Amino acid sequence: MTTQPLLKELLTDPRVSKDPHQHWPAWINGDISPEWPLFTWVAVRNMFTAYGTDHKRLRSLVAKAFTARRTAALRPRIEALTADLLDGLDATAKASPGEVVDLRERYAYPIPIQVICELFGVTDPDLREGLRDCVDSIFHTSADPDEVTATYARTYELLGALVAAKRTAPGDDMTSVLISAREEDGSRLSEQELLDTLLLVISAGHETTVNLLDNAVHALLTHPEQLALVRSGAASWDDVIEETLRHRSPVASLPLRYATEDIEIGDGVTLRKGDAILAAYAAAGRDPQLHGEDAERFDVTRAVKDHLAFGHGVHFCLGAPLARMEAAIALPALFERFPRMRLAVGEGEGGGESEGVLEPVESFISNGHRALPALLNG
Repeated sequence: MTTQPLLKELLTDPRVSKDPHQHWPAWINGDISPEWPLFTWVAVRNMFTAYGTDHKRLRSLVAKAFTARRTAALRPRIEALTADLLDGLDATAKASPGEVVDLRERYAYPIPIQVICELFGVTDPDLREGLRDCVDSIFHTSADPDEVTATYARTYELLGALVAAKRTAPGDDMTSVLISAREEDGSRLSEQELLDTLLLVISAGHETTVNLLDNAVHALLTHPEQLALVRSGAASWDDVIEETLRHRSPVASLPLRYATEDIEIGDGVTLRKGDAILAAYAAAGRDPQLHGEDAERFDVTRAVKDHLAFGHGVHFCLGAPLARMEAAIALPALFERFPRMRLAVGEGEGGGESEGVLEPVESFISNGHRALPALLNG
C-alpha cells in the first residue's frame, strides 16, 4: 500500500493484524521456511507482530524505556558521544587532510547503537558488535538461506547470553527491567517474548536512526541551496529532520500485516482474508496526492511534511522522540564542525537528486546507503 491516506486507514483498521500465527494462512499451514529472508520478521513474538490485547501487554512493558523523562535524560550522553565522534573526525581531517571518511560508519552508526545499547545494558563491546552484525543481516532482504539460518541461530545465542548475564548481575537498565517483569509474573512475558522484545528494541532502536542521519547528511550535501536556508535561519534543523523523514523514510517498506477478513479498499479492489500486506512508508512519503507534483523534491521549507516514517496508530514507534533528539543534536553539530564538508563522489555525480556512485543498502526494508564517503574540509 503506497498512498498515504489509504495506508493510514489500513494501519488503524482493526481488521488488519500483524500476527501471522493467528491470521496468515501461509504461516499457519507451515508454508514459510526458516530459510526465507524475512523469516525472522514474522517469526518473532513481540509487540511488532502482536495483535489486540497481546500487543497492548507487550507494548506497555517496552514503553517504560521510552518515557519523556528517560529520553530527556539521555541528552547529555548523546551530546558527549557526538562531541567525541567529532573530535575523532577532526583528528583524522588534520592528520590526513585529503582522506575520505565514511560518515555512515564513523558518525551515523556509532551514536544510535551506543545509545540504545547503553539503555538496555549491552556493555560488552563484542556482544554489541555481534548484535549489530546480526541486525545488519536481518535487514539484508536478499540474504541466501545459509546466511538467514546462521543469523537466526547467532542472534538468539547472543540475546541468550545477554539475558543470562543480566540475571546473574542485574543493572539499572531496561533489559533487567524486562527480566524482572518476566520473573515476577511469567504470564506477562514468556521467555521467547523476552528475547524477541530485546531483538526488536535493539535493532529498531538504532537502524532507523542510522538511516535518518545518513539520509539527512546526504540530502543536505546534495542540495546546497537547502543547507544554505538552514544556515541562514530561513529553515530549522527540525525542518531538515521532518523533510528527511518524509522524503526518504529510514524504513522503506515493512513486512507484514494480514487481513483478518475481506476488506474493500476502493476502486473495486478487495483485500481477501489472509492476504499479506506490505506497508510502503517511503512511497507514501512521496505521495503526490498529498505533497503535490514536486513530492519527489527535497524541500526543507515545504509547508506540509506529513509522513509515516515512524508508523501510525497503535504500532507507532515508541522510540520516535529519541530518534528525533539524536538527529537534532548530531546534525547541526556535524555541519558546524565541518562547514566545507562535501561528498567524495566523482565529478557530476551526487548532485541534485542523483545518488551518483553511492549504493543503497541491500534491503527493501532499511533505506539508507552502504557508505557515505565525504571529504570533511572540502
